[in-house]
Amino acid sequence: MDGSPRSRTLFRKVWDAHLVRDETESAPAVLYVDLHLVHEVTSPQAFAELRERGLPVRRPDRTLATMDHSTPTTPRVNGRFVIADPQAAAQVERLAENCRDFGVPLYALGSERQGIVHVVGPELGLTVPGSTIVCGDSHTSTHGAFGALAFGVGTSEVAHVLATQCLLQRRPQTMEIRVAGRLTAGVTAKDLVLAVIAHTGVAGATGHVLEYTGAAIRSLSMEERMTVCNMSIEAGARAGMIAPDDTTFEYVAGRPFAPAGAAWDAALERWRALGTDAGADYDAHVTLDASHLAPMITWGTNPGMGLAIDACVPRPAGEADVQEKALLYMGLRPGEPLLGKRIDVVFLGSCTNSRISDLRLAASVMRGRTVAAGVRMLVVPGSQQVKRQAEAEGLDQVFLAAGAEWREAGCSMCIAMNGDALSAGQYAVSTSNRNFEGRQGKGGRTFLASPLTAAASAIAGAVADPRPLLAGWEKA
Repeated sequence: MDGSPRSRTLFRKVWDAHLVRDETESAPAVLYVDLHLVHEVTSPQAFAELRERGLPVRRPDRTLATMDHSTPTTPRVNGRFVIADPQAAAQVERLAENCRDFGVPLYALGSERQGIVHVVGPELGLTVPGSTIVCGDSHTSTHGAFGALAFGVGTSEVAHVLATQCLLQRRPQTMEIRVAGRLTAGVTAKDLVLAVIAHTGVAGATGHVLEYTGAAIRSLSMEERMTVCNMSIEAGARAGMIAPDDTTFEYVAGRPFAPAGAAWDAALERWRALGTDAGADYDAHVTLDASHLAPMITWGTNPGMGLAIDACVPRPAGEADVQEKALLYMGLRPGEPLLGKRIDVVFLGSCTNSRISDLRLAASVMRGRTVAAGVRMLVVPGSQQVKRQAEAEGLDQVFLAAGAEWREAGCSMCIAMNGDALSAGQYAVSTSNRNFEGRQGKGGRTFLASPLTAAASAIAGAVADPRPLLAGWEKA
């Protein structure tokens, strides 16, 4: 449990501050929502329900919409985006109509602030410590990197939040993920969270909010922390959180929607008090040592099927039927090494790994090198802001010179509902968050990895360890 009311976890402090009505045996709690993020895929039915019931959006000023899932990332034609799929085009048009009718702010396709919803929120300063954030998208947990309680909701819940700015919720349990030590060269935040999920399994954190603690977490940048919290949902968790600190405050300060002046000083005082109190208890604990981690890669069809990049595909054990099915789908054999496995596509993007630091990491490996013959590499920035910054730094030219495709901002191949998809049987190294059957295209086979591993694999034309490409790295 969370301990006495005087000794509380980060989660409990945020939860308590947003309770409109506490839960009872017969009814869930009513929780106030500070920020509701909306996109084109999960919102049409919700807005339709509001129309049917004659209800307005309760707080349009605490609602923000952007277009990301169904949007094309191919280069514009005569300055215009071309949406080939009629269903995707209809979703985009409907969101624009709904936002116009209900007075919801929208960053439409082509806007200078358009992009993936979980990239746009933090970069604009809409995501702040101690807030509650929901969205009709599983990876809303990204925003927990700021010490926010952030989680995905279903379509009916999207409608409920639009109408009331509140949500019915049962209070989850808490789990501490303590990561000691420091990451070594070539090992990234993506590898860290893949190692956590491989340890817990995809259901190990079910019913819990994770709080990531320890020296390794404290040493991460904000964008790295977002990567970690983003994939909390893949361990079965309701959300993932990291207590805010000076790294957090420096990131938020000065962003367009962040508090300023006296409001900033007052906010900072509140935010500094959010950390978990000494003596507060969690319901469960997991401990890892970052210094022992290697670059990670998945071999199967869920994010928990991960291993060190120089390890071999495991033999089925435990849930043997699930693993055997995964091996069959992936076309792999137990005992087979993944290093050197030929690939067809590399995808660098998604709300997990499409920020400027991710692009810089990949470019550091690809500068002066070339994508292997027969391999297609898509580089998709997470927002128009990331795209502009990358181009100002010349990163786009690094990728283009190497033979990669430089795309427009959006979810792209992570969800494969926008024209970017694998063909049946193709293998991809992907920096996205899910490797489910068909996730990146019907019959497509996905190896999840970090931006460094993705870049190294693009160059090799096969699954590759990025560490030998790093200056000064020597294998112990």
